Amino acid sequence: MDDIRRKLELIDKQLTGGFADSHKQIISTAPLLFAAVGLIAGITLQNKFDLAVWFWLAYIGACAAVTIILYVVYRNKEEQLPSLLAYTALVGFVCLGAIRLTTCYQAEPNDIRNLVADERKLATIRGVIITEPYIKKNRDWEFARFSHSDPASSFYLKLCEVETVTGWAKASGTVRVQVDEKVLDLKAGNYIQAYCWLDRFKKATNPGQFDIAEYLASKNVFIAASVKSRDGIELLGSNSDKNLFTKIKGEMRESAMQALSGDLSIEERNRGLLEALLLGYRGNIDSSTYLAFQKTGLLHFISLSGLHLGILAGVIWWLCKTAELLKRGRAIICTIAICVFLLIVPPRAPTLRAAIIVFVFCVSFFFRRGPNSLNTLSLAAIILLLIRPTGLFEAGWQLSFACVLGILLFCKRNYFFLHEKITGILSFNEAAKNKPFFQTASKLGVYLLQLFSTGLTAWLGGAGILLYHFYTIIPLASLWTVIVFPVVAGILTFGYLKITLSFLLPSAAIVLGVIVNFLSDLLIWLVKLLAHPDFSQILIGHVPVAIIILYYCFILFAFFVHLRRPMIKKIICTAMILVVIVFLGATKWQRTHRDNLIMTCLDVGHGQAILAQMPGGENILFDAGSMYGSDIGRRIVAPFLAYSGINRIDSIIISHNDVDHINGIPEIAECCEVGGVYANDAFFSQMEQWGTAKFLKESLSKKGLEVQRLGKELNLNSNAKVKIIWPNEQTSVIDEFSDNNKSVVSLIEFADKKILLCSDIEKLAQAELLRLNPNLKVDVIVVPHHGSIKTTEQYFIENLGADILICSCGWRDYQRQQATTTGNKPKSFYTAKDGALTIYTGKDGTVKTAVFVKQK
Repeated sequence: MDDIRRKLELIDKQLTGGFADSHKQIISTAPLLFAAVGLIAGITLQNKFDLAVWFWLAYIGACAAVTIILYVVYRNKEEQLPSLLAYTALVGFVCLGAIRLTTCYQAEPNDIRNLVADERKLATIRGVIITEPYIKKNRDWEFARFSHSDPASSFYLKLCEVETVTGWAKASGTVRVQVDEKVLDLKAGNYIQAYCWLDRFKKATNPGQFDIAEYLASKNVFIAASVKSRDGIELLGSNSDKNLFTKIKGEMRESAMQALSGDLSIEERNRGLLEALLLGYRGNIDSSTYLAFQKTGLLHFISLSGLHLGILAGVIWWLCKTAELLKRGRAIICTIAICVFLLIVPPRAPTLRAAIIVFVFCVSFFFRRGPNSLNTLSLAAIILLLIRPTGLFEAGWQLSFACVLGILLFCKRNYFFLHEKITGILSFNEAAKNKPFFQTASKLGVYLLQLFSTGLTAWLGGAGILLYHFYTIIPLASLWTVIVFPVVAGILTFGYLKITLSFLLPSAAIVLGVIVNFLSDLLIWLVKLLAHPDFSQILIGHVPVAIIILYYCFILFAFFVHLRRPMIKKIICTAMILVVIVFLGATKWQRTHRDNLIMTCLDVGHGQAILAQMPGGENILFDAGSMYGSDIGRRIVAPFLAYSGINRIDSIIISHNDVDHINGIPEIAECCEVGGVYANDAFFSQMEQWGTAKFLKESLSKKGLEVQRLGKELNLNSNAKVKIIWPNEQTSVIDEFSDNNKSVVSLIEFADKKILLCSDIEKLAQAELLRLNPNLKVDVIVVPHHGSIKTTEQYFIENLGADILICSCGWRDYQRQQATTTGNKPKSFYTAKDGALTIYTGKDGTVKTAVFVKQK
């Protein structure tokens, strides 16, 4: 009978129009959703087309006229008025969103961004420090000890004045100040004068690289101020009001940190995890733990959101209930506690969104009316976007709202669907159902099914955004969520209780600390165990936004659209999901089974990192290092590999032991599967004594990799060849040759085309190489020693007869080369100017080039 009733209800819904009912329900219970959608649409349109304000004013005027006409027509039809008001709000908020984004980017005439052009400028500035100085320790970068500079410090400065030729002039805007040493005596609120270089932030120059310029522009920060040392900053005074507020915030934060993990040393790995889980500070999580959370799709647990604030509010509510406070009193205490908590933690979008939801929940007790979850979420989006509309384009903002929206829209439907299917399969007689064991198991099963449904629908809501921004699909994230959730919930409950009781009952807090530390160690072990299987994460690489839109259209269509003929809906849903799956599968196949040669020279400044994607699917990395860039393995090479859908490097070829060729390799081996690491005899001779070669060998050994001796040719399963033409057995032992002159020179051959990678060989080795290979002709040259004029013979380049020259160099190297270059030469590319350069060699021998930075 139940099955018949459900089918009759389904038929009734189809006949009456399920979408129309959902539409009316949203208008009556969540009208703010229309305003939120309009605000998002307006911000998106303005960001895409950059329309003038007059256009939007004309648009809102025309819409107002249409609305008035419609109101006159439908004023006697009360059932139509809610829809009219809802869509009027949508249209109005489209205009509001566009205008708000315009005003967000609008600068004052004396804003610092208007005073600095593309070339950096020496200046003296005055302003107030608005953030506590942050010391960049590079704790996870293994080659940091070989860096040429001390750990740098950075902070944000609100400008007041800038010195001009006529004296001090008023200035506005915010700059990010970086000091090339530790700054320990400056605090937020200090009024300072800085002698510095002002420059615009450079956009990302490699595929997949985090774009710091775009990120800071969304926060209205466009200019960087570089200070050589602390001596370049003079303390002029202090803003007492600002300093007092900042001091209070700092003391509260330190008190919370001490209450949480005061008994743990900074080196203990669970301290960093606890600070992230409970207080949102992720800077001290060790890289292996963070990578495990990322691979399992569990990063949302270390991002303060609704779960965290919900448990915190629950702990406070329980304590207030124990103290026999009434519900309104509990609501007031919870509101105050959340406000204090917001002063302690970083103000990120998921945290603020969750706080607004908690505030609405608490306020509802004063109006005796339960809040609608979708309406509350819409209110949170409106508030955050009106405060900072550029947050809409950040992955964290999008994931936060998409996951919660997925839970609100789909969780109940998904739970009932799964519950019906499972109970239909598992049928028990009445006698078995009355047994205590069965009842306990049934309650546990319902809890686990609810938890799984929540995780699954959150994953459905965020999967498209996760794929677009981070290039991965984590199919088992929902299952991993069910497994680790009890441990996370325990850490959050006991952790927040420990922080609270530390100020009331210190002895009880110590006992809770033991439990929290045990649970955090258990969580780290469990997450790393789940991250170990290769199928935990599917790396696809960059995909177009159109496929993401199609995915979300499929989700909405499948859940909300009801057709009179269910078969038609099934056909449409099947077609849509097949398009998505086939496209992603074809993209993955194309990136791992290719018939052409793709070589990309990444922009790492003064250094080298070249990836050759060979026909057949093998990937070879030639060096990975930079002289002045820090942690390029994790910041440049690994993101590029993810962008390209590459999760395995078959071979890493080390040219020699200079740091600008090897200091990013350990981090690549940590982030990506590596088949083998190869070096020549000269490198092996350097491993006998302390230095970069021995350090790299020991670092790779800890990761299960051993440096192997490089032969004359790589053994590839490909119709392309990689030959090592320098140094040979005789020249590698000649004492007159420096380390640079003994560096590896590789020759890639495919489809009658040749690419020569010269590494750092200098004039002596260049002459000897030509003498040993008098008939050597190539099509592409990676110029020796980053294109250095001093160490490169012009006849060496000319004799090779290349059509394309590539210089992997820093900006200053590029400027020096341009100043001394004369006469005609082959087509030249410079990573400092062009960004990452990709050479495509087809199986028919055609050669094409593409640069990442498009020149104006």
